[in-house]
Amino acid sequence: MDDIYMLTDMAILARIGGNLKSARLKQNITQQSLSEAANVSLSTVKKIEKGEIRSFDSLLRMLRTLGKLDMLQQLVEEEQLSPNEYYNMMQASKTNQRKRAVGKLNNAKQEESEW
Repeated sequence: MDDIYMLTDMAILARIGGNLKSARLKQNITQQSLSEAANVSLSTVKKIEKGEIRSFDSLLRMLRTLGKLDMLQQLVEEEQLSPNEYYNMMQASKTNQRKRAVGKLNNAKQEESEW
């Protein structure tokens, strides 16, 4: 595969559309039946397959219907911290805790309360 950063946005969209079309054809699904199952218009299916992706919602619906939603897995996973990152985060939170102020006000109250 080419380096994705070397591709233009239009080229990336065209590849996504082509891959969706290929997946649809492999499953022997017509554009009309895909549009009905994904609850998007037929023209939307045709546009997305040409690489004219204007609605992320429609793209998600098509991916879900074609069983290709796993292509977005990396985008929805929470980032895992390494043990070092977790340790550093915990140490930073300990050092930033508020400390109780010790001042003249506390001492004055103690002196007044003595019998």
